[in-house]
Amino acid sequence: MRTEHDLLGEKSIPDDVYYGVQTSRALENFHISGVPISQYPDLIRALAIVKLAAARANYDCKQFGGEILHGIEGACQEIINGRLHDQFKVDLIQGGAGTSTNMAANEVIANRALELMGFAKGQYEHCDPHNHVNCSQSTNDAYPTALHFAIFLLNARLIAQLRQLVEAFRHKGDEFREVVKMGRTQLQDAVPMTLGQEFHAFAESLDNEIFALERVETVLYEVNMGGTAIGTGLNAPAGYAERCADHLAKITGKPIRLAVNLVEATQDTQPFVLFSSVLKSLAIKLSKICNDLRLLSSGPRAGLHEINLPAMQPGSSIMPGKVNPVIPEVVNQACFKAIGNDLAVTLAAEAGQLQLNVMEPIIAYCILESQTMFMNAADTLREHCVEGITANTDVCRRYVEHSIGVVTALNPLLGYDTATELAAEALKTGKGIVQLVREKKLLTEEQISTVLDPKAMVGTAGR
Repeated sequence: MRTEHDLLGEKSIPDDVYYGVQTSRALENFHISGVPISQYPDLIRALAIVKLAAARANYDCKQFGGEILHGIEGACQEIINGRLHDQFKVDLIQGGAGTSTNMAANEVIANRALELMGFAKGQYEHCDPHNHVNCSQSTNDAYPTALHFAIFLLNARLIAQLRQLVEAFRHKGDEFREVVKMGRTQLQDAVPMTLGQEFHAFAESLDNEIFALERVETVLYEVNMGGTAIGTGLNAPAGYAERCADHLAKITGKPIRLAVNLVEATQDTQPFVLFSSVLKSLAIKLSKICNDLRLLSSGPRAGLHEINLPAMQPGSSIMPGKVNPVIPEVVNQACFKAIGNDLAVTLAAEAGQLQLNVMEPIIAYCILESQTMFMNAADTLREHCVEGITANTDVCRRYVEHSIGVVTALNPLLGYDTATELAAEALKTGKGIVQLVREKKLLTEEQISTVLDPKAMVGTAGR
């Protein structure tokens, strides 16, 4: 054991851990979500990136010498590379506006730096969590900046997974391009289309969400580093904020920029609100697609049964032979959770008071959780559902042949009123539209084959 002290007094810390007294107190105080920071490696890497840039900026401003810089650099680089993540044990949801998370980073980095410098853990006179690792910083600029970076680090992996899902839908769209079926509006027969068009529409819908995620990420590139406690820059040397932003840009390869007004940026959580709103939009789109997949595969004997989803597991503990659409169902539920998370982000953003929003930990929890769920959901939906979908071509064709929806194509030739009369008679008698047109000699055979050919009615839009 080693003894460390803080405002509240002395505390014994196991000598094999890299965190210190303030992290130890946080571990005692916060048993809320059961989700430690270590569950989100990108947040830990982001914290190390922020501390690395801050150390270099402080060295530039002559706040400390090269030995301390090299120790902090070495510790940060190890963390960025994946080491010591198990030392970040604090619950993501915490009081203190993220201070416990910030101090966990400061303490772990300081103690690892001490080892790299040839000293023992806890010998803070050589490299101190506050005086050196947190030099020229406050939780109020370091924590939100790290959260910005964690979100765009995760965003890259989320987009990669979504692109694979989009390609899977496009592949199915190509595969089903000749399968003619009935389109539906308000769950009623509309006009013919192809199953390929339907699946290409799924792909395009998700591709639009990828575009939105790429665009909204840019709001995360503005940071308030150097604002310290409330944005006034107290305890930060002249030129530090600009140098820190420059170092962050070099480390991340992103166009990181310093906020124009650091006081405003320190109290503002709008970037998180905007990013979360795009995640909500993704949830809505993805859930709607899963609803459609469940509808299209419903039955198999008493539903639409236009497609078959891969059978992943027995569907019932009482009904033999039943197979449920479990993959779309679980993705639906992930989407519901993400929509709920967006509401929590909204409430947390509104709860900011005066010069700081202390609710940023719940914002971090919600956004990181939603991003992670979407990565897993996209991979699961692609691998265990979309790639294995098959078409019931005969079922699709039979629906077209027996639907009155094809009557819409007769409007230009026969007029709306006559087409309506045909539809009503078809519903009443059970006869097909083509049969009635022939009986009433309303069109020639050539006109029938041209106008009422289902393949001609699907058009070319949307492939």
